[in-house]
Parts: sequence; structure tokens; C-alpha cells
Amino acid sequence: MYSSLVFAHSWTRWIVLVLIVVVIVQSFLGWFNQQKFTSSHRKTSLMLLIFSHLQLVMGLLLYFVYSPNVQQAFKNFKFAMKDKMLRFWAIEHISMMLIAIVLIQIGYSRAKRAKQDNAKHKSLAIFTTIAVVVILLGVNWTPLFRF
Repeated sequence: MYSSLVFAHSWTRWIVLVLIVVVIVQSFLGWFNQQKFTSSHRKTSLMLLIFSHLQLVMGLLLYFVYSPNVQQAFKNFKFAMKDKMLRFWAIEHISMMLIAIVLIQIGYSRAKRAKQDNAKHKSLAIFTTIAVVVILLGVNWTPLFRF
């Protein structure tokens, strides 16, 4: 179950990242060009919200039930805080991803409540951009830099 969940969690991230890029581009273009907020904009931002929450559910299952890294960290938390990778998986990754999902949710909710199209685009542009920065900060980049 663990490997299947990690596989699904790993592949779903690409869907989330593609949707984030699309929402950011649409939102900034809509905001700066004073475009109408269309059903396409709404659907794209809703899909981002749905897939980010799906990522959250899979991540929480991995965190609390299946991850051997997190289970090891919970057994000796003092040691885990001194080990860079254990600390990353036990604290840093989940914290940053939760913050990012909250930002995506806030952006979507504010856009949904806004009356003016420009305010909808602005809300999505700002909150989704901050969310993608937080996501990039919360990713394990170590495998890319091994020589």
C-alpha cells in the first residue's frame, strides 16, 4: 500500500503543478488585462483546489499511517530533529504543504465571493503565486543535487 500511495502522491503533484501554472497565468492575464472571469477560470481554479486537497489526503495517509520515515521520527523525535532528512519529512514538508493548500483555499474562496471580475483574478493570482513559492520551498531537492 505504501509504494502505491507514494506513486499516486508523486504523480498527482504534476497535475497540481500544471494546474497552478495555468491558474497563475490565467489570473495574472485576467487581472492586468481586465478580462471577464469566465467559467473556464472558475473550473481551472476549482480543479486546482480539488487536486490539491486530494494531494493533502494522500499526504496525510502517508504521514500518519504508512511512511517509515515519519514513523522512525516519531519513535525518537529528539534524534529526528537533528537528522536533516527525518526533520524534513516529519516537520518541514508537511508544514509547508499545509500552508500552500490553505493559501490555495483562501485564494479560491476569496475569488468565489468577490463581486468584480478583476478582484477574482487578483485574489487567485496573489494567493496561488504565494502557494507555489511555498510548495517549491517545501520540496525535497536533495536527489537533484547528488553528485
